[in-house]
Amino acid sequence: MKARIKELRRQRDLLRAKLEVCRSQIVGVKDKTKSGPLTSKATEIQQVLLEWKTESAKELLHVFRLAGLSGKLTKQGVCLCISTAFEGTYLDSYYLDLHIHQPVRILRHSVPPFIPLEHIARKHLQTDIKRFLSVLSNHLNAYAGRKFQADQLQERFAAFLEGHLQGNSLYNLLKFNYGVAGEDQTFPFTAKLTYGDPMSAFPTEVTVACKENSPASMLDMAAVHLPLFQEKSLHEAFHCITTSEENQSPSSLLGLPASSTGVTSDDNTAL
Repeated sequence: MKARIKELRRQRDLLRAKLEVCRSQIVGVKDKTKSGPLTSKATEIQQVLLEWKTESAKELLHVFRLAGLSGKLTKQGVCLCISTAFEGTYLDSYYLDLHIHQPVRILRHSVPPFIPLEHIARKHLQTDIKRFLSVLSNHLNAYAGRKFQADQLQERFAAFLEGHLQGNSLYNLLKFNYGVAGEDQTFPFTAKLTYGDPMSAFPTEVTVACKENSPASMLDMAAVHLPLFQEKSLHEAFHCITTSEENQSPSSLLGLPASSTGVTSDDNTAL
């Protein structure tokens, strides 16, 4: 009898073990049935999101090309090239490596340190990346344009300048002494150009001063120079000044009404 009881208990334990195995298999099948479509759906959603991000990045690159920007996709986002130009002349290019997943981050860049990149990024990068790039591009183009004009002036008209230009890294403040007679001349005029708009390559304020006790004819000539510096690029203005016959001869301006706007004697002008 005892042996029979032991055998029945053994068979009972085996049946329980088999039952647990069957139950676990059934649960596994149900889990696969339930999670399979979900897993597939999640994978599909991730794939769609990835494709959407890729297409969005490609669309951004297309828009950027139309705006004078170019770039390529990277593993982390996009690498952009901002090319600058002034009046049809291509100048320097600057690079920006962006992590385009939220939050958008600047990984690397070659933007000069005096361009307010951090301020522009704080204001626009997270909310409107197109606006961010537009503002940054305007800053870079304006800076490159101002620098180009100053370089052209020194390269093409060195004979008319007394020494080097006085200015700063942003080229938003320039001052120089100049003459109009070419070699072996004095430099009776002092021009000061202030670029108050950081996104413009043209000055917002111009003064042209003569040396103290200069004759009225020199003040008249300075008055003629003033609007040229205001309305034309710096080197084009100087081209007009140095090639105009009336500016080569101060006596030819005698009798013209002198304009006092922005024209002063040298003792009233300071950088």
